[in-house]
Amino acid sequence: MALVGEHQQAVFRLAYLILGDPDDAEDVAQETFIRAYRWLERFDERRPLRPWLLCIAANLSRNQRRAFGRYWAALTRFRRSESEGEGMSPQAANSNPEEPRALWEAVRRLRQADQTVIYLRYFLDLSVEETAEALMIAPGTVKSRLHRSLRRLEAVIARDFPALREEYM
Repeated sequence: MALVGEHQQAVFRLAYLILGDPDDAEDVAQETFIRAYRWLERFDERRPLRPWLLCIAANLSRNQRRAFGRYWAALTRFRRSESEGEGMSPQAANSNPEEPRALWEAVRRLRQADQTVIYLRYFLDLSVEETAEALMIAPGTVKSRLHRSLRRLEAVIARDFPALREEYM
């Protein structure tokens, strides 16, 4: 149980960053530790535990997000068929959001792979090596993915969040 207490916050934070909902993130965090316990014999004790747990959490979060996306698409199709023209807009307008929230929203507009590498490296403050371990890729690959992801993020900020551009760039 000490391991859960030591890593629970990081696992929850990553799940929350990917899913955007605290209840869903809590469910994913719990499932992460359940799966880690089941798969403990597969864990290489020479490696750090935290990146392994974050890898499990990221995979579970992405799976849940995909499932929710399919559900949302079906619900949207149903609403459109029931009442043409009364559907919700695909994205809510971003009028004067607080900067951290706006930055998070900008990151969420990136592809899932870009989001994950940014979340791990900057939001959870993992080292390049820990990020590589969590994503099961080489540290050099982390650096190149981060570079490309940050370029894409700059484009999103320039296009959709000009107030952030003025503040951070």
